[in-house]
Amino acid sequence: MNRPGGSAGSSWLRNRLPEALRGRNYFLLWWALVLESFGIQMVAVAIGWQVFAVHRSAFDLGLVGLFEFVPLLVLALPAGQLADRISRRLMFAAALALNAVIALALLAVTIGGATELWPFLALAAGNGIAAALANPSARALGPSLVSRELLPSSLALRSIAFQSGTVAGPALGGLLFAIDAELVYGVATVMLLLGLVAVVMIHEPAEGTNAAAREAPNLKTLLAGISFIRHTPVMLGAITLDLFAVLFGGAVALLPLFARDILHTGPLGLGILRSAPAVGALLAGIILTRRPIVTRTGTTLLVVVGAFGVATVVFGLSKSFPLSLVALAVAGFVDMFSVNIRSTIAIVASPDELRGRVTAVESVFISASNELGAFESGAAAALLGAVPAVVAGGVITIVLAVVWPWLFPDLAKIDRIEELRPEATVALEPAV
Repeated sequence: MNRPGGSAGSSWLRNRLPEALRGRNYFLLWWALVLESFGIQMVAVAIGWQVFAVHRSAFDLGLVGLFEFVPLLVLALPAGQLADRISRRLMFAAALALNAVIALALLAVTIGGATELWPFLALAAGNGIAAALANPSARALGPSLVSRELLPSSLALRSIAFQSGTVAGPALGGLLFAIDAELVYGVATVMLLLGLVAVVMIHEPAEGTNAAAREAPNLKTLLAGISFIRHTPVMLGAITLDLFAVLFGGAVALLPLFARDILHTGPLGLGILRSAPAVGALLAGIILTRRPIVTRTGTTLLVVVGAFGVATVVFGLSKSFPLSLVALAVAGFVDMFSVNIRSTIAIVASPDELRGRVTAVESVFISASNELGAFESGAAAALLGAVPAVVAGGVITIVLAVVWPWLFPDLAKIDRIEELRPEATVALEPAV
């Protein structure tokens, strides 16, 4: 996958990169993911501040998450099947193009005054459609560009791509928003278009979707990803644990409220708060690229989920800006380990011809924990108050980490992930 030739200087630089990034195709995909993350996170921090300013309502923040989640839920399975039948590269490119159009539309809304809620909700639904296209295509494309031995490292690098944008994107978005709200959406649009160019330049392996393309598109093949996960307890346990942990333990959707009313900071402070979990996650991702989790994987997953709950409780009780930053950074650090383990299990245990559909189902769980979790956080904060809602969510997450070994004993017993092998025949059984 490496290009021969080149100057001595470029060869020296390439050899200093992690091995997965030395291949041209994965390098382009990685940069596209970085740019996508920057653009989306910058847009998210601006939307959060503008939406909360309309009615000063936590419930409105939750509605944004709900409107993003519903189209993703509806389109996830068809998008997953599509990712196994057509070019994953072109499908991801289409998602980036849609994100760029949405950023331009948000720019127009901001120029118009941004005094109503409904345009933000409508465009949040557009973001959900883009996510439905991007998740299975991008997540299934990456493993086809590297060898099996490099999968754990490449997945950590994918997380670094996301988290690097999540670290700098909100802070940059908050800074640009403080200067001029329109500037945020303009810069985000440029980044998304640059990511689109990088994806178009990727040379996609031709064999990636051939097997699935020969299958007749019917209900059985549409539900094959669900069937596969249902028949793979280790994968089901890892995905559902992550779902409920972030669903109840996540507090990101309430950060505009905490920033304004509890920590008494402005848009720049909000951007820094949103960046804090990504700082911790980025540090964890760098560690994982150099020292992947090799043994006691199941036990590590349970420990880091419990630690995520503890960090959430600390953040909920904190009235100090520095302590809140530390708690969010710790939450991001341990969550990266959880994400890496879950993603590696999903990729290693899935055959390539089903990977689009499996990752589509996985993306529904992830988005349920993020977008639907944002709605849960907003609704709980409206009913209980922000602090009790966040603290209660953290406690529930700790309880989940304690009881999960009894519900999914095979997950707790995992030692080495590479010992898992895909079983394609299981996934093709009809789901019931």
